Amino acid sequence: MQEIFIGVDVSMDWLDIHHPCPGHRRGAQQIANGGRELTAFARRAARAGAWVIFEATGGYDRALCEALEQAGARFSRVNPARARDFARAIGVIGKTDRVDAQMLALMGERLRPALTEPVPPARRALQAQVTRRFQLVEMRKQEATRLKQTADSGACADIRSHIALLGRRIARFDARIETLTTEDEAFARIERRLRTAPGIGPVVAATLIAELPELGSLDRRRIAALAGLAPVARDSGKRNPPRAIAGGRPVLRRMLYLAALQASRRHPVFMAFRARLQNQGKSPKAAIIAVARKLLTILNAMLRSQTDFVT
Repeated sequence: MQEIFIGVDVSMDWLDIHHPCPGHRRGAQQIANGGRELTAFARRAARAGAWVIFEATGGYDRALCEALEQAGARFSRVNPARARDFARAIGVIGKTDRVDAQMLALMGERLRPALTEPVPPARRALQAQVTRRFQLVEMRKQEATRLKQTADSGACADIRSHIALLGRRIARFDARIETLTTEDEAFARIERRLRTAPGIGPVVAATLIAELPELGSLDRRRIAALAGLAPVARDSGKRNPPRAIAGGRPVLRRMLYLAALQASRRHPVFMAFRARLQNQGKSPKAAIIAVARKLLTILNAMLRSQTDFVT
């Protein structure tokens, strides 16, 4: 039996759908991004055994993900950059919602991207808290920068007040994250093990649990790529520029960088590793990124072998 691939272009209010499922209008269809129409679509896709392909859209795809999970339908949530590269590769230059939906269906058929695993409710709740905490920390950093750039006393007082408010809100999210990780038995076990490693505090551990469930189940190269810590080659002819990291999950990369910074300042193994790289001519930033990759490799091995960190 031929596999059925459904392409869905996601926007804030609407979903443009391209599919060959029996019982649907031929070609493109547009439904509301939520409500009964979406639930009915997800159930029909599940009954047909279809494979739904759509792009990650920064939250607008949440209702679609949840509907497909509840219906038991298969789906792949793909990187928008990868989808755009595929469109260019097959000669699709124009970009409309309907064209994108058709292109995503074709991408599923040709490339068969990895299925997206359903997110358990406990992990989804932890992800929400970790994401919001990250946003508040970024807001506080922006306000701290503005404080340095402002001379007016009234404006400075207001910025300081806002920074203090953000600090209190971040502390509340820290407490919520701690509650979620300690109340879940599996999360608590993973967090305790991760925190035996240098540089891994409660926030970093919670971020790894929420954003990298693959930790301990993949090889070191694939786990580094997911975290955005794998060096990417851009060689061409005689041109061999230095390799740089790219892609991955930005929140993870940021947290692992901070963890590596702490580990390379306090733990002798990572201190020596960073010093050796800098003595070889690496910049401090490049050396810390290499420490982050080494730390992630160790964490991955720890969870795979179910052992604590050993110096």
